[in-house]
Amino acid sequence: MTASHAVAPDRSGHPRVGPLIRARRRQVGMTLQALCDAAGISVGYLSQVERDLATPSLGTLAQIAQSLDVGIDYFIATPSLEDGITRDGERERFQVDGSSCVYERIAADFAGNTLSSFVMTVPPGFVSETVSHEGEEIIYVLEGSLTQSLDGHRSVLNAGDSMHFRGNRPHAWANHTKKPVRLLWTGTLAMFRPRAVRPIQPSPQTARPAKPRREKKS
Repeated sequence: MTASHAVAPDRSGHPRVGPLIRARRRQVGMTLQALCDAAGISVGYLSQVERDLATPSLGTLAQIAQSLDVGIDYFIATPSLEDGITRDGERERFQVDGSSCVYERIAADFAGNTLSSFVMTVPPGFVSETVSHEGEEIIYVLEGSLTQSLDGHRSVLNAGDSMHFRGNRPHAWANHTKKPVRLLWTGTLAMFRPRAVRPIQPSPQTARPAKPRREKKS
């Protein structure tokens, strides 16, 4: 199939390409004009695509996908049940550059999804900055004691406690105890694009020895 072939509208009940493009664009905070400039298409055409009044060719869809930092299959592939399952002890653990918190992603990344979700480990003494943003968040404490600040009001959340709030309210959180805090964070904020995260390397005790390379015969 070449780039001149159009992507047919999905008539099987799956989300259509146009709304998925619009949802992803809004998720990453791009305007119509910014996406058009990056993808090399006109605002009028992209507006028609997002409203399903025009169907992009594979070539154009590839340009849009690249500008939105996803693969083309993000818009045309259907996730399987297994894609949405994570296993305890098998999830990749990572850190954001400059942060000592450890994250385990438990939400799937499929076309049109609006939720992000992580199991977080907050080290003793950690204090976050105060932020506000679009969307909403839910925090559920699994272990330990977390101090959550919302609109300047502090609440201590212990294991089993939760808080649900709008992201546009200034908020911050801290671990003022001497033990790590584990919590489940879920929200509609798009978090942690691949360039921002740093995988945690396994310790020497758990790392598997590398297999010796075989020299190719000339």
